[in-house]
Amino acid sequence: MSKIPSLSYDRIVAALNRGGWAVTRQKGSHIRLEKKEDDSVLKLTVPAHRPVKRTTLAKIIKQAGLTIDEFLNLL
Repeated sequence: MSKIPSLSYDRIVAALNRGGWAVTRQKGSHIRLEKKEDDSVLKLTVPAHRPVKRTTLAKIIKQAGLTIDEFLNLL
């Protein structure tokens, strides 16, 4: 298992876009992404921080249903 990197929000959003997630809106410093899976819609919120805390990024990766290595391959 790889170590979670320290990344800015724009790199995280770009990686998630490559993974099939789409930005639906932004309110203040929070960016909302959605991904359609079969008959449901998954939702994520990414804080617009530079850098995003590693613990927060770990939770985002888990909510996205990805492993750390799968996420790193999207970078």
